[in-house]
Amino acid sequence: MSFRRVTAAAILALATFAFADNLEVAAQTPTLGSDTVHGCYSDIGPLKFDSKPDFNSQGACVKVCRDEKKHAVAATYADSCFCGDSYPPKSALVDDSKCNEPCPGYDTQACGGLGTWTVYNTGLLVAVADAAVSSSSTTSAAQTTSATTAASSTADTVQTVTASSEPETDSNSKSSGSKTNTAGIAAGVVVGVVVIAAIAGGMFFWMRRKRNSELEEEHRRNAAVNAFISGGKPPSSSGGLSMADSRMDPVMNRRGSDGSIADNQDYSRRILRVTNA
Repeated sequence: MSFRRVTAAAILALATFAFADNLEVAAQTPTLGSDTVHGCYSDIGPLKFDSKPDFNSQGACVKVCRDEKKHAVAATYADSCFCGDSYPPKSALVDDSKCNEPCPGYDTQACGGLGTWTVYNTGLLVAVADAAVSSSSTTSAAQTTSATTAASSTADTVQTVTASSEPETDSNSKSSGSKTNTAGIAAGVVVGVVVIAAIAGGMFFWMRRKRNSELEEEHRRNAAVNAFISGGKPPSSSGGLSMADSRMDPVMNRRGSDGSIADNQDYSRRILRVTNA
């Protein structure tokens, strides 16, 4: 009897054991206040990564999104949880067997698969819209368009370069024009340098002349002060200094020696005078 009971229990266990290809529960009708499975998707569209709950599972991920109160949809991918306001696009819905990754917190439930996500309704809203366009599809289309545009641009560039090639004579004329421009620029530079040098020389001589004039004026002022102090005649402003000493004037010397010993007599010799005594 006991053997029969053990055998029945084993058979029941095998019947209820969840294999990897049947972990995903079939889509359920949304129920307000209760989380339900919505399907297996190859693209989560507008859903965004939220967190990695400890022992991730359907219940753990739904609780995370429901607590934020603004999300009506949850999705699991191994140990990651995603939340959003709308379902992924219907075009991304795949067979349930594609979601065959056991949840870390409850291995009899599917948490997505290889490139797939298990999507749930959190029970906050029953009527939830499907996303209109898949973000991955849009990205792929944009990349394809960019590649096509780049290839077209490359072809147009090659055609433009081929069409714009010029004869050799035009190249020679451009070279001659470039040489002429270079010579003109060099001549302009030389003329500019000469003009600057002339201006600098003119300023130098002007400053030198001004300095000499200042020195002469200062010299005249000093001479006038010295003449005033010594009682002489101050110098004229027309130039030249009159520093003649009156003591060197022979007329003035003769006037000063009137009534004195004659200057034309030699008194160093004794003169014998003969008189009739």
